[in-house]
Amino acid sequence: MNAARSRTVRTARLATHIREAGDGVPILFVHGNLSDGSVWDEQLSLLPSGFRGIAPDLRGFGAAEAAPVDATRGVGDFRDDLVALLDALGLDAVHLVGHSLGGGIVLDFAVHHPGRVLTLTPVAPVPPYGYGGTRRDGTPCAPDYAGSGGGTANPELVRLIAEGDESDGSPLSPRNVVRTLYFPGPEAVRDEEALLKGILAARVGDDNYPGTSLPSPNWPGVAPGSRGVLNAISPKYFHWSSLPGSGCRAPVLWVYGDLDAIVSDTSMTDLGHLGASGYVPGWPGAEAFPAQPMVQQTRDVLDRYGDYTEHLMKGTGHFPYTQRPEEFAALLHAHLSRVPTA
Repeated sequence: MNAARSRTVRTARLATHIREAGDGVPILFVHGNLSDGSVWDEQLSLLPSGFRGIAPDLRGFGAAEAAPVDATRGVGDFRDDLVALLDALGLDAVHLVGHSLGGGIVLDFAVHHPGRVLTLTPVAPVPPYGYGGTRRDGTPCAPDYAGSGGGTANPELVRLIAEGDESDGSPLSPRNVVRTLYFPGPEAVRDEEALLKGILAARVGDDNYPGTSLPSPNWPGVAPGSRGVLNAISPKYFHWSSLPGSGCRAPVLWVYGDLDAIVSDTSMTDLGHLGASGYVPGWPGAEAFPAQPMVQQTRDVLDRYGDYTEHLMKGTGHFPYTQRPEEFAALLHAHLSRVPTA
């Protein structure tokens, strides 16, 4: 078992807090939204010999600098921070593992820096046309991309994060987010306090989570702004659908859970699905604003890419690698072995 070491690396862009374990071929583990690098501790501890795991905190999360996110660049700020980290560590090509937001970031990294990627392992990644308000082919449901971005965050959750709420008194408390959105029920949760700590460490505001928004004449009445995390993954600014033509040839292992409530074709954070389910009033119907088929969109793009393996972890939610760490580690290690280490 590898014990994670923690330190801060000063790069050309910002001071980046990382956790790392092992020595050898580098693997960069990228966490998701409302999380931090500590979520990868078990995977770091399970790495086989000959590998060095590195799990940074993204800007605005964990112990990272509260640097602003320019959403007009998509996830470009996050991507460039990772490039700067690899440069500071003297690393060229790496294995990339990313969860949710981090999955979108590593796929975007591969589009822009295909020669620096050994393998890709996106876990429940942001879909290839961005998050919220798109049809299967990626076209927006509204010309201003209404239904995506910072205005789609639940204001009660944002308030409770800002207040550091650790209770389970509200259905939208950070603790209940772990129990009902991150995992398919309280009984499936592992290391609840660490996950809660990761949520509460997120910087709240216009420059970070959730970001700014604009009023819209289109349902549901909000369109993406230009700053912050949720706008960075809006289809207005973000996509990794160009991966098939990017020149990247790294093999892909796509992992997701069948009980995922966040990245799925029936996501409980997608306003199209919530409108169809009666949770958001005024829904204009499936023709005007369908639920986003997130899993199908990912499969469509990876089908065009070619070299990928799709693995559904049955019975798991949005954090399959935390819910069943040994099973995920076996999948990952077999995938890493596709690229010779010497």
